[in-house]
Amino acid sequence: MTFLEEHLLSLMLSVPVIGALIILMVRHKDQAQANSNVRWVALLTTILTFFLTLYMWMHFDASNADFQFVEKAKWVGDIQYYLGVDGISVLLIVLTGFLMPIVVLASWDAITVRVKEYMIAFLVLEMLMIGVFSALDIFLFYVFFEGGLIPMYLIIGVWGGANRIYASYKFFLYTLLGSVLMLVAVLYMIMTAGTLEIPALMDFPFSPEAQYWLWLAFFASFAVKMPMWPVHTWLPDAHVQAPTGGSVILAGVLLKMGGYGFLRFSLPMFPDATQELAWLVFGLSIVAIIYTSLVALVQNDMKKLIAYSSVAHMGFVTIGIFVLNVNGIEGAIFTMLSHGIVSGALFLLVGVVYDRLHTKEISRYGGLATNMKVYAVSFVFFSMASIGLPGTSGFVGEFLVLIGAYKADSWLAFLAATGVVLGAAYMLYLVWRVIFGVLDKEDVKTMKDLSAREKLIFAPLIAVVLWMGIYPNSFLEPIHASVAKLIADDFSAPAAQDAAHGR
Repeated sequence: MTFLEEHLLSLMLSVPVIGALIILMVRHKDQAQANSNVRWVALLTTILTFFLTLYMWMHFDASNADFQFVEKAKWVGDIQYYLGVDGISVLLIVLTGFLMPIVVLASWDAITVRVKEYMIAFLVLEMLMIGVFSALDIFLFYVFFEGGLIPMYLIIGVWGGANRIYASYKFFLYTLLGSVLMLVAVLYMIMTAGTLEIPALMDFPFSPEAQYWLWLAFFASFAVKMPMWPVHTWLPDAHVQAPTGGSVILAGVLLKMGGYGFLRFSLPMFPDATQELAWLVFGLSIVAIIYTSLVALVQNDMKKLIAYSSVAHMGFVTIGIFVLNVNGIEGAIFTMLSHGIVSGALFLLVGVVYDRLHTKEISRYGGLATNMKVYAVSFVFFSMASIGLPGTSGFVGEFLVLIGAYKADSWLAFLAATGVVLGAAYMLYLVWRVIFGVLDKEDVKTMKDLSAREKLIFAPLIAVVLWMGIYPNSFLEPIHASVAKLIADDFSAPAAQDAAHGR
């Protein structure tokens, strides 16, 4: 291994921090020039981090199910600085790296107040998100997992909308409450197993009774983070009040931490409890898919509609994870990646018209296909990807989840499939109201189409959605070995079948 490969994950964690420190030292008599310098430092920092994630993906051995790019050193007492990635986490880190430069570009003109602090908050958040997906010490994971609350709390609370304080407090308290239970479970696991290393904890045989309570404690944290119904109510408020960049990262990466937590902890560490309690996840997921889709249909706020659609899509993810077969789990991971791109793009599209008209009310728009043609094409494209049109990334993930669900239980697959129909209903209704219709409002008539910078933002997003939809194997290949190992180590086919039937 080269020096770069040996310390690749540390570099990924260090580059955003170094960028934040450089921004902290930026000084200029002209405030506008200082803000411009800050934006350029943030952009170059995030681009460098993204290239490091691409290097990791290119040098990742897809045939190896073990953790790769492992780094290990003593930190504090028994807590170790222990990092590594496998097929479950590698593409989530790439997704994080990919979205961050787009967020910086999207915030270029939109954020004019406290630009320095805004960019520092996002760079610190990037470091913490990469840390969550690469930590192999359970206490280190907890530090990264909880640490991400702070910059996102500030992003919503300082640069958000009129009710930003309420939304930021609600976001913070909801996610913190679930995580307190997880901390208690982590301490019990450390004392029982005598180790903080996640790979060792995966192999430790916790008693069935202990597994039951530990599973519920972790579930409390990950269900809020996903978010699952009924602990999803913080998400629409957070999205509506968050600045565009905050919504992109919240939907694109932070929601995926719950799904990642289920795959990294709940399934391998508590296999007996996972099979026993899978019925609970299925019930909550089906309610989420159907109920939040119906709620999305009656929304008047574009951001709120997309937020509720995120809850429905995460319902697909949790079903895919807990059917405990290869199709379901691979489909869940693929759906997380696809949703990160597509929902991020939809929030960016809302941000474009919000910057022009300063409202997210659907009724204020209409007929944008007349004077914003490139915008209209982009909006329709990402709406189709959200619905799951064949040829886009959304189709592959949902199709794999439905296959996995059908193998487990045909009724589960049928109920999940209703989400596809309802998803088409609310997204097409949104497109009809915003893009088509009569252009009869004077202020809407004067709105300009996408600028060169905005086209630069959406071009890579469109390319990735098509790439994932047309050639999904390039994204599924790194996942295969790790998912196969997870299933083989912890779940036999009959046991998985029982889990789906609630037995």
